[in-house]
Amino acid sequence: MFNDLAKAVRQLFDPKFMWVLIKAVGLSAVLFGGAYFGLIWLAVTVLPGSITLPWLGEIPIGDWFSAVAFTGALVMAVFLMFPVAAVFLGFFLEEIADAVEGKHYPSLPKVQPLPFGQIMGEALRFLMVMILANLLALIIYFASSLLAPVIFYIVNGFLLGREYFQLVAMRRLGERAATKLRKAHRWEIWFAGILMAVPLSIPIINILVPLLGVATFTHVFHRLNSEGY
Repeated sequence: MFNDLAKAVRQLFDPKFMWVLIKAVGLSAVLFGGAYFGLIWLAVTVLPGSITLPWLGEIPIGDWFSAVAFTGALVMAVFLMFPVAAVFLGFFLEEIADAVEGKHYPSLPKVQPLPFGQIMGEALRFLMVMILANLLALIIYFASSLLAPVIFYIVNGFLLGREYFQLVAMRRLGERAATKLRKAHRWEIWFAGILMAVPLSIPIINILVPLLGVATFTHVFHRLNSEGY
């Protein structure tokens, strides 16, 4: 398992990986930028530039709203950049897995790419599960701050391991066989997911987690699949 992670880290700055990362981050930036400028357009179009209230005088509504919109977009970018980038990276799953297999498993036959709709559905489901699980974990964080890091790694380790392994395995086995293999090795996959959750807790570095996750679980999949189940 640690060897799988080490091989993924060594390939992390492969030009093919970096191109995928640039596309995912670029799409995320466009999304957040569009949300910000959309709010500004709404403010300019709908809201008055200012209003006058008794005793308070003239209040610049437009300027206030612009400041709130900018702050909101910045906060969203900080807290949602990883899950949004993870969704976009899911669209490029084939490119990441193909780069890993091309370098480490060149004798494998080509696979039929997963339908875009299926990849999109899995990526969006992953996003919703990540948000829901972390909201639930947030309640426990406040109840027991000492256990917060442990809970973070356990929850996200389970989610990362489950989703990344399933996506990678489905490429070659189909959904039913991928699920069977995942359940047969659930504890090892969970632990590998926890290894992914460690950089997930580090700002900026966490944007590399989707690349690292797909690459690592491509190695994990081929190792476990070769062992039989």
